Amino acid sequence: MRTTLNIDERLLAVAKRRAAERHLTLGEFVEEAVRRELVSEIGRSAPVSLPVFTRGTGMRPGVDGSNRGLYDALDASGERA
Repeated sequence: MRTTLNIDERLLAVAKRRAAERHLTLGEFVEEAVRRELVSEIGRSAPVSLPVFTRGTGMRPGVDGSNRGLYDALDASGERA
């Protein structure tokens, strides 16, 4: 959709330069910027609820919390598909 906006000259100059650096049109650059801003607003208004585990003893001895350590632990137990 085509529209007209009034933008501060200095802000417009920076936006044009950034758009050119990223090989985007000014319209594509502005659209991405607005989209990022709106996604940011949605994220602030809808916090993600993460589960909290209060039982158990934690990780098994000898298992580190890295991705590789967890994958290795699953392979050893035969639980990984």
